[in-house]
Amino acid sequence: MSSCRLAVVSRSSCFAAAHLSGLSHTRRSFSLTTAISFSPTNRPLLKASGRSFVTTSRNLDRGPLFEKAKTMDPKLYTKSAAPSSAKWPAPSPSASILVISPTNKVLLLKRVKTASSFASAHVFPGGNVDEFHDGVTAKDEHLDNIVYRNAAIRETFEETGILLSKTSVEVSDEVRDKGRKNVYNRQITFGDWVKNHGGVPDTDSLIPFTRWITPPPAKKRFTTQMYLYFLPVSSANSFSEAPSKIHTPTPEGEQEKEHTSAEWEYPLTWLSKAQSGEIMLYPPQFYLLNLLSPFFNDANKDYTTQRKGLGEFLDKVPTSSGEYDSLDGKFKPKVSNTHQIAWKDKVISPSVMFAPGQLYKEETVLSLESPGPELGAQKGNTRGGDAERVVVVEFERKTGPRGIKIVDRREVWRLWEEKEKKGAKI
Repeated sequence: MSSCRLAVVSRSSCFAAAHLSGLSHTRRSFSLTTAISFSPTNRPLLKASGRSFVTTSRNLDRGPLFEKAKTMDPKLYTKSAAPSSAKWPAPSPSASILVISPTNKVLLLKRVKTASSFASAHVFPGGNVDEFHDGVTAKDEHLDNIVYRNAAIRETFEETGILLSKTSVEVSDEVRDKGRKNVYNRQITFGDWVKNHGGVPDTDSLIPFTRWITPPPAKKRFTTQMYLYFLPVSSANSFSEAPSKIHTPTPEGEQEKEHTSAEWEYPLTWLSKAQSGEIMLYPPQFYLLNLLSPFFNDANKDYTTQRKGLGEFLDKVPTSSGEYDSLDGKFKPKVSNTHQIAWKDKVISPSVMFAPGQLYKEETVLSLESPGPELGAQKGNTRGGDAERVVVVEFERKTGPRGIKIVDRREVWRLWEEKEKKGAKI
């Protein structure tokens, strides 16, 4: 197998503290990116699976709040149960990247308070598909493809200045920032800008890592393809992970910027900061960081072995024992088959399993099993999420989610059964 080339941010021109920044205004020429050849062994070996998936449940899993009784119409778990697509806005295509540093830290951006979505939260780089730059994908197409990959790499460049390219691209600060602004304002396509500077977007190195679909009745809905991207371990000695200030150039000026900072931290550090209230993470970001946390940490410096372990986890099917409970039409446990779906193909549309006051006093329990109404209603659907875990979170109207935990689904049902035995009412 031939070696690959990735573009990574360089410190070679003494701008270590601002290597992600659009705030550096020096006219001195420097290398924005350094092309580094590396063997495929520096990243997880991820194999495409030809497995035929067991048909996943079309159970919307709305939990006791929805059922209200010990018996219910079985049709609620069939095609007729899904909300009509005419009632809810179709999800808009978007893409996001978990960028992994040479030492296996994860990049998060802090959103400003005035952002239209995820205000004040820490998020992965990403955004909406733009047909002008990325190509056309049907709004009901919930599959990884080149359009989503183009969008993921373009958005990362616009938001951070990081250009994920197969070949070296060396430009000045001024040229880079002007390029970000021109791409953002559609004055030039992202593909043309990269090509004009000798680069090639590294879409082949993006690794699919779940898809998330905003559940109805949200007014803004998205079908977001998540990716992993590994900066080469071999670049660790020349790569800075110091916090930096960034902004997205916009025609309106600085007041319209979307992000205020970018930082690299290990998954456990991000999770700890979220649980202490130091930062805000929404369930998708918290959940994905939780999945990465057993593999990426500072316990040892063998970064390649850490990545290999994650690669084995991502490739493994089944993803669990398959002994995790869901619900049938009679409010009784049944075995889910989402464990037959690899992580690259899992589709998650969170749904309320227990509302505040039912199982926990303030927290909501979110099921991650359903792929959402659009996919769940399809005849012979083979898509689904994660029936092994649930999210427990307290939602504050003004401040957003807090106190997020990832809990074993069986533990949740054990607690519910205990409440029932004590005479708890639905």
